[in-house]
Amino acid sequence: MEQVSLVVVGAGPAGIATACEAKAAGIKKVVVLEKAPHFCDTIVRLYHEGKRVDPVFLKKKIDPIGLLSFDTESKEEFLERMKGFISKYDLDIRYKSEVTKIEKDNHRFIIWVNNQKAFEAPVVVVAIGVFGRPVKPSYPIPKEVRDKVFFGMPLSAPEGKKILVVGGGDTAAETACFLCEKNEVYLSYRRPEFFRINQENLCALEGKCKEGRVKLMMATDIESLEAEGDKVKVNFKDGQSKVFDAVYYCLGGSTPEAFLQAAGVELDGKRPRVAPDGESNIPGLFLVGDLVADKGTIMAAFNSAKLAVEGILSKYGDRLKG
Repeated sequence: MEQVSLVVVGAGPAGIATACEAKAAGIKKVVVLEKAPHFCDTIVRLYHEGKRVDPVFLKKKIDPIGLLSFDTESKEEFLERMKGFISKYDLDIRYKSEVTKIEKDNHRFIIWVNNQKAFEAPVVVVAIGVFGRPVKPSYPIPKEVRDKVFFGMPLSAPEGKKILVVGGGDTAAETACFLCEKNEVYLSYRRPEFFRINQENLCALEGKCKEGRVKLMMATDIESLEAEGDKVKVNFKDGQSKVFDAVYYCLGGSTPEAFLQAAGVELDGKRPRVAPDGESNIPGLFLVGDLVADKGTIMAAFNSAKLAVEGILSKYGDRLKG
C-alpha cells in the first residue's frame, strides 16, 4: 500500500479546494482519488456547452474564506480556472480510481481503490458530490422506455421532439429553456409555484413561457410511465395522460448514505452528523462539499474545504507535515 499524509476522495470543486488548501498549508503527500477520467465530473457531464456556473445558490451571500473563489462564468471558463488551480498547487490526482471502501485501523485509514487495498493515511476527506447519484422517481421506469428517459440536463439537444421535463429547481428550468429552442417542451412540477429557482433562471423560464416555447404543468404529480409505440406515455395522478418522445428528470441528487455508513459515519436523517470543521464521528474522517454544505453551492464547498483543512491541522498537524 502507498502511504500518504492525506487522501481526498473526489476531484470536484470541494475535493480540489481541499487539496489546494492542504498543499498551501504545507501538507506534502496529498493524493486525490477520482473515479471519473477527469476532474469536476458533474460539471463536465451535466453542463452543456456555455452553461453558466454560479458560485452560490439562490443568490445567497457567501463570502470566500479560503484560497479558491470565482464569479459567475461559463462552464468552459470554470473548468479552465480549476485546471489552473490543479497546476498551481501541483495536485496529485489519480483518475479512474473509485474508492470502494474506507476502513479505520487504529490511528490510520486503509483506503480501498477499485476493490483493492491501495492507500494508508492518517486523515481522509470525503468530497464526493450528490449529483453523481441523481434522485429517481419512486415509481419504476419500464424497460421499454428507459432509452427515452434521462436524468439531468443533456449536453446536446434533440430536434423536433415533444419533451417533458420533470422538476422544479434550477436544473429543471435550465433544461427546459435549453431544450425548447428546437423542441416542444412541457415542464411538470408537483407544487403550484416555484420556490427553489434563482431569479435569473426564473426570468428566463418565464420568458420562454410567454413566447409559448415552454408549457408549464404546475401542481402535477406523475403516477406512472408506460410505452406507447416508440414513445413514452406519462400518466398523472389527476387522471390525465400525455405522450412524449422523451422525459428528462431533474430532481436533484442524493447523499450516498450506504457508502458513508459502511465507513462508520453516523447520519442525522439522511445528512451526516459532523462538527463545524466537517469532522465526522470517526476521528480523522472529514466531509466537505455537498455532503455538509448547501447542495450545488460551489462557494460553500470551497469554504468547507478551508474549514476542514484548518481542523485537520489543529487536530492532526503533527502527523501530516514533512
